[in-house]
Amino acid sequence: MLKMIIFAMVPMSISIFYAWRFASRKREIPCPFWLRWLVELDNPFTKPNKANEIIEQSGIQPGMHVIDLGCGPGRVTIPAAERVGSNGKIAALDIQDEMLQRVEKKVQRRNLKNIELVQGKIGLGQLRQSPCDHVLLVNVLGEIPDRQAALEEIFNILNPGGILTVAETIFDPHFQRREEVLKLADKAGFYEAGFNGNWAAYSLLLRKPVSR
Repeated sequence: MLKMIIFAMVPMSISIFYAWRFASRKREIPCPFWLRWLVELDNPFTKPNKANEIIEQSGIQPGMHVIDLGCGPGRVTIPAAERVGSNGKIAALDIQDEMLQRVEKKVQRRNLKNIELVQGKIGLGQLRQSPCDHVLLVNVLGEIPDRQAALEEIFNILNPGGILTVAETIFDPHFQRREEVLKLADKAGFYEAGFNGNWAAYSLLLRKPVSR
């Protein structure tokens, strides 16, 4: 009986995956809150997309001001906040209030004092953040209708020499290929500063020039 259920779930999951991916090309469809478990835990099959791996690759250090855009339930937000420490700051932004509430519960459990929760969208010119050292876009770029505008907006809030980390995994319906991300990034003014992973899962470091 269990095998029959599993065999039935596999094609259904594949169908949902591709339907979601196709629909996302025409409209903004973030991961719904009831499916948060899909993005709340590290995928054991994609090491480059694990939270601590992304943070290590990004070079996030104590005292930094970091913005986690599209933070979801805080998979990367929480360890990033622990990394920057009490002298650093994390701004966690998401379009869904339910996701931010989930992050807030984790913040309270860990008694973290360096996280600011912000509800909003990316790419509309509405980011009102002070200049930051690092921006994280983890499995979220493909959810943004105007990706070019989003990268340009991020470019403007980064300090000169600041880094944007774009992390992607093929298991995400909104997966963005490295080549496509680099085209958008180059147009926004970034240059590639590092890469970790492969075609199916990676984190890409994009640096804002010190002078332009």
